[in-house]
Amino acid sequence: MGSQEVSNVDWQGKHVTVAGLGVSGIPAARVLHGLGAVVTVVNDGDDERSRTQAAELEAQGITVRLGDGATLPESTELIVTTPGWKPDKPLFTAAAEAGVPVWGDVELAWRLRGHDGREPAPWLAVTGTNGKTTTVRMLASILEAAGLRTAAVGNIGVSLLDAVLGDETYDVLAVELSSYQLHWSASLRAHSAAVLNLAPDHLDWHGSMEAYVADKGRIYEGNTVACVYNVADGATEDLVRQADVEEGCRAIGFTLGTPGPSQLGVVDGILVDRAFVTNRQKQAQELAEVADVNPPAPHNIANALAAAALARAFGVEPAAVRDGLRAFRSDPHRIEHVAEVGGVTYVDDSKATNTHAAEASLASYDPIVWIAGGLAKGATFDELVTGCAKRLRGVVLMGADRALIREALARHAPEVPVVDLDRTDTGAMSEAVREAARLARPGDTVLMAPACASMDMFVNYNKRGEAFADAVRALAAESA
Repeated sequence: MGSQEVSNVDWQGKHVTVAGLGVSGIPAARVLHGLGAVVTVVNDGDDERSRTQAAELEAQGITVRLGDGATLPESTELIVTTPGWKPDKPLFTAAAEAGVPVWGDVELAWRLRGHDGREPAPWLAVTGTNGKTTTVRMLASILEAAGLRTAAVGNIGVSLLDAVLGDETYDVLAVELSSYQLHWSASLRAHSAAVLNLAPDHLDWHGSMEAYVADKGRIYEGNTVACVYNVADGATEDLVRQADVEEGCRAIGFTLGTPGPSQLGVVDGILVDRAFVTNRQKQAQELAEVADVNPPAPHNIANALAAAALARAFGVEPAAVRDGLRAFRSDPHRIEHVAEVGGVTYVDDSKATNTHAAEASLASYDPIVWIAGGLAKGATFDELVTGCAKRLRGVVLMGADRALIREALARHAPEVPVVDLDRTDTGAMSEAVREAARLARPGDTVLMAPACASMDMFVNYNKRGEAFADAVRALAAESA
C-alpha cells in the first residue's frame, strides 16, 4: 500500500477512535480532526494531567472519554492507537469482533505520506533491541553530511506525523521504530531497513519472544533496496530470509570482523564497505576509521556500520559517511563518561534498560564495579552474569527487582562482593555511588548499566542517569 492509495483516503466524516493520550495520541487526534474526521479519544487514566489534556482537545471539538479505555465507541470505523497500548486490551478485542482496523501512529503517518500532493520522502528505518536511537542519529548525521535534507524521526526527535505533514520538505527520513510501533504498521514499506540485534525485551507486552521477533521483522516487509542485518546475530538474517521484499532488494550484513561480499565490516581499524562497490568479490571501499566513531565501544562501532550501510544503500558517498560519523555526538546516559575520582572512572549507561544493552556495556570495560537493578520487565540475568563475571570487582544492587540479579550473582559469580541496598527511594543512588567507590580500586570503572527499567524509582532513565551523575560529582567535590 503506497502513497497513491494513502492520498485517496477520504477522512471527511470518518469516525476514528484514538486510543490513549500522550506524545503520539494527542498529535494523531489533532491531525485527524484537522482532516475532517470525527475523532473520539479514549484513555484509561483520569488524573489531573489527563483532564487538562482532554480539556484542550475538547476545546478544538474532539470528544475525549477518560477512565474508559475498554469500550469501543459506537460508529467507530478505525482505531489509531498509541504504541504503549498492549494488543490484548479489551478495546482491540472488541475492534476485531466488529471488523474495525487498528493502526498505530506510524501506520497513520505512512498512509498520510503524499496526502498534500508533495512527493513523499523515502524512509530509512531502524529497529532492534538496542542501539536504535544512536544508529538513527548517526544515520541522520551522515545524510546531513551528504547535503541531504533529513531528520531523525519516529521513536526519537521529530514526530513522524510532523515530518510527513509539516511545512519542512525532506529528501529522506531516518526513522526509528520500536516493536510496539511495528506491531500496528501493516502497510509500512521502507526504502531500506535494519534490524540491529534481537534479545528478550518487552515480553510482557508482546506475550512471547516469537511475537516480539515477528513484530521486529515487519520492518523488512516490502523493502525496495536493502535489508541490513547483523552478521553476529543470526536471528536478524533469518528475518531477512523470511521477508517479502521488492524484486532486487539486497541482504546487506554488518560485522565487527572482516566483511565478506555484500557486507560492511572492520579491517585494521578501518570501516570498510564490500556491499556497495563495483566488484564485491575483490573490492573494499574505505569509509571511516574506528577512531571516527564516538565512543569507539564495540557495540557502537556496530551501530556505525549499520548506519553506514543504510546511507550507502541510499547512494551516499564514502566521504559523507566519515564526516557524518565524526560530527556525531551520542546522547546523554549512553556510555557517558561522567568523571574520574581517585583514579576510578565513572560511566553512566542508564539507557541500558535491558540485559542485552547491559551486556554490550559491560563488555567495554574491565575491571568493573557494576551498579544495577530496577524493573526487570520479565527478564532473567543468568546469561548476563555468566558473561561478565570475570570482569566484576564488585556489584551494587538497588531497585525493585534487584533480588533477581543478586540470585544470578550467587549462582554464577559467588566470589564477587555484592552490596544490596534495601531501598527504592531516589536517594538510594547517592548511597549506591558511595558503596561503589568503596569497592573500586584505581584503574577500575564504576559502571551504571542497570539492565532494568527505571520507573520503580525514577520517572525515566534520563532522571536515573542525572541522579548518578549528581552523586558522582558530589563524590568528586568531597575528594577535591
